[in-house]
Amino acid sequence: MTIANRPNIVYILADDMGYGDISYLNEQSKLNTQYLDRMAREGMAFTDAHSSSAVCTPSRYSILTGRYNWRSTLKRSVLFGYDAPLIERGRMTVASMLKEAGYRTACIGKWHLGLDWARNGENKEDVDFTQPVGGGPTEYGFDYFFGISASLDMAPYVYIENDRVTALPDKVTENRDSMMMWRSGPTAPDFKHEQVLQTLTQKVLNTLKAYREEPFYIYFPLTAPHTPILPSYEFKGKSGTNIYGDFVLMCDDVVGQINAKLEDLGLSDNTIVIFTSDNGCSPKANYPELAQHGHNPSYIFRGTKADIFEGGHRIPLIIKWPARIPAGAVCDETVCLVDFMRTAAELVGYKLPDSAGEDSVSNLPLWLGEPPAAPLREAVVHHSIDGSFSIRQGNWKLELCPGSGGWSDPVPGKEEADLPPTQLYDLELDIGERRNVWDQHPEVVERLRSLLISYIENGRSTPGATQSNADKADWPQLEKVRG
Repeated sequence: MTIANRPNIVYILADDMGYGDISYLNEQSKLNTQYLDRMAREGMAFTDAHSSSAVCTPSRYSILTGRYNWRSTLKRSVLFGYDAPLIERGRMTVASMLKEAGYRTACIGKWHLGLDWARNGENKEDVDFTQPVGGGPTEYGFDYFFGISASLDMAPYVYIENDRVTALPDKVTENRDSMMMWRSGPTAPDFKHEQVLQTLTQKVLNTLKAYREEPFYIYFPLTAPHTPILPSYEFKGKSGTNIYGDFVLMCDDVVGQINAKLEDLGLSDNTIVIFTSDNGCSPKANYPELAQHGHNPSYIFRGTKADIFEGGHRIPLIIKWPARIPAGAVCDETVCLVDFMRTAAELVGYKLPDSAGEDSVSNLPLWLGEPPAAPLREAVVHHSIDGSFSIRQGNWKLELCPGSGGWSDPVPGKEEADLPPTQLYDLELDIGERRNVWDQHPEVVERLRSLLISYIENGRSTPGATQSNADKADWPQLEKVRG
């Protein structure tokens, strides 16, 4: 289907916000996310939405390309602020596709997909900041970019506008406080960590006004509530929990500002506003301290950011589109953020080539309240920080590692020594992933393992011509998949 009156799209991506941080999704939440709750009441909330990875960079790759992150050269972990671009040159992105379809496009916020910095020598951190910055959003379909290279705790601490830094760094800063930490690095005079979220939000509000006369796609990857956890003065103490809870409420207020601006401009009715998170909440939020206040960012799910468990990749997803999505809708279908590429393509009537969106499935029927007789996607694949795989089909979830694959117990290494190499959970009966039944259902284990292997070998998990992955010699988790 194609939507005749092309809608605007605002995609707000929180950084490390848990499913349980949204009070609409968590009946026991101690955080009152009033603006996100309003979005959910006026639109659609998803209860079984997932990022493709449990950490930042890979999830962003999948959102923008419609391709599982582990098909890229990054087989584990994340990029840092000085690393080279991850998205392959010439690869279609959501932005380049929508631009071709007549949209104005902007990326404002945290990029975290690598850049080509001008080097003074072999040391990748020895950068000539007077030179253009290559490999950024404007080379992947965005008309405009304003933001930072990676996470707010990763140097260099400079704003980049299109392909230039807005000011040359003139000092080195760092903060060693655990929750407010950022690594040591060069810092520009116009860059204040405490003001970055507000600066980016104002830039989005200005861009909404500038773009209002034609269809637009604005990708707004927030820098929060990731570390450094820096709620502004007006939000300190507001949550009644800790500074992480306060920072979540500051993010909630950002969402409120965006929706209010759309209403002021008369754009709300035909603008799709998407709010989600790149992965689960980080342990840096101080789970024990939050628990003392009765709050769990992971809700009822096991694990946190970085893990193969649900807490690592089951994320909040709320979509508001007054013209087409009925108020108060709830979707329980299993969806993945990698699906945005093909959903956006169907919105504008764009036929993706076989070399694009290889793992993306259109969720448009779900948005419009027209769920098909059968599930839209055959299965969904997840990835942890150490590169461990899981595959989910229906109520079954197969995890091809003995522990979390991330930061929760049992962590990779010696704590896994006496555990089975494989985990199988029936999420309908065991949403907390505590009863490993891999030895009771060998046929399910082999069926899901074979399906995952076919996805890897075919270079895609959707119908189409076979594609290739960017293989690397150091892809050890692949051997765990093969068994």
